[in-house]
Amino acid sequence: MVEHQPGSWRDGHTCEILQHQALMQTLAEKQAVLLGETHDRYDIHRWQLHVLAALHAYKADIVVGFEMFPRRVQPALDRWVAGALTVEQFLEEAEWATVWGFQAELYLPIFHYCRQFRLPMKALNCHRQLVTEVGKLGWEAIPEAERDGLTPARPATAAYRRFLFEYTGGSRPERAAQHADDPQFDRFVRAQQTWDRAFACNIATALEADPSALVVGIIGRGHLEYGHGTPAQLADLGIEHVAVLLPEDSLEFEIERKPGMADALFMLARLDAPE
Repeated sequence: MVEHQPGSWRDGHTCEILQHQALMQTLAEKQAVLLGETHDRYDIHRWQLHVLAALHAYKADIVVGFEMFPRRVQPALDRWVAGALTVEQFLEEAEWATVWGFQAELYLPIFHYCRQFRLPMKALNCHRQLVTEVGKLGWEAIPEAERDGLTPARPATAAYRRFLFEYTGGSRPERAAQHADDPQFDRFVRAQQTWDRAFACNIATALEADPSALVVGIIGRGHLEYGHGTPAQLADLGIEHVAVLLPEDSLEFEIERKPGMADALFMLARLDAPE
């Protein structure tokens, strides 16, 4: 097991130590850098902010995309970055309490950074009802006018289905689906892929508007690990210069047994460790 060294980067494929400045300089040349998160972890959001600032030192043209916002609230993001809204007005216009619900304080430092440096903020999500309906009925049953600008998702691979099945608890007596290929698991997979595709489509739209930009995506890690989810959907859209970064703090995490989980992993200090 590779020793956990807080403050260090590890190559997600070889486990080798990576030098921070060299890594950031390399990543700044990508089309998209996706920063995975656990939504309620303040230390992970702080890490995201630090990585964003480091990338910004090497790349002036950055767009920051957020899973937390559906496309319909994009005007609120634009007005926030322009300095036209107070925090309270921004959160109200962005429908924060109803569309996300996690404490805004977790994310506000990132929002303030974007505003301070006038980095465009982009809403990456779709409306929740679309996810529900695709999960229940399938993509083809959704009228084109109700697809929120999305295109159909690339079908899930068997590996992604297995990943999602284990990620959501695996086989257990009370679960209807008992294996990844069970048709009763299809509804969840379709719903998850709707989110994956929404993030990818909206990143692609940002790059179409500004092909020279680097899009930094703030997205839940379950949509990113092992190149499944959003990275696979981006590749389907022809966007392949993408990197996934994940934080890790578990002393029991065996990176060498999970090659390809991310392009690079940052070893966080544990929450119970003195700072």
